[in-house]
Amino acid sequence: MQKKYLVKKSPIHGNGVFAAVPIKKGEFIAEYLGEKIDKAESNRRGLAYEEAAKKTGKGSVYIFELDDKFDIDGNNDYNDAKYINHACRTNAEAVCQDGSIKFYATRDIEKGEEILYNYGYALEHFLDHPCHCGFPECVGYIVSVQDRPKLRKILSKGNRRKYFQNKAKKSAKKHCN
Repeated sequence: MQKKYLVKKSPIHGNGVFAAVPIKKGEFIAEYLGEKIDKAESNRRGLAYEEAAKKTGKGSVYIFELDDKFDIDGNNDYNDAKYINHACRTNAEAVCQDGSIKFYATRDIEKGEEILYNYGYALEHFLDHPCHCGFPECVGYIVSVQDRPKLRKILSKGNRRKYFQNKAKKSAKKHCN
C-alpha cells in the first residue's frame, strides 16, 4: 500500500505530514506507531524527553495517550505520524481503537495540504503549549475546542492580569512547603 503522505518541513512547526495524494473524508491516513507503555513509564519518559529537549533544543515528547492505562511512545524513526502537527483548524482526527491510534481525514484533503489535528491539551496547562498555526480562530495556545471560549475569556484584557496574579499566588504557595 502506497503512503498517502510525506514528511517535510512545516510552516507551523518543525516537520509536518503532507498529503502526497488527494485524501477523501473518512479515509485512513496513518497509524501512530511505537511502544505501548503504562502511565508510570510514560510519565518517567515524558519528563526525561522534556529535559533532553531543553538541553538540545530539539525534538519533543512523542508520547500519545492511548487510554486510561496505557500510552504509545512514538519517539522512534519509523513513526511518521509523530510529525502530524496541531492546528486550530483541522482536517484529521486521531481515533484510539483496539489498542492502536489511527488518523483519519475529517474532510477531503488536497494533495500538498498539511495534515492537521487538534492535540486538545487541558486548559490548566495552556501556558506550556503555545500554538503557531496562524489560523484566524487560533487562541494562541493548544487547547481543546470546548476550552477555547474559556481561554478567550481568561486572555481578555480585564481577566488577563487577574488570572496571572492568581496563578503566581498559587505557584508561590506550592514552593513554600
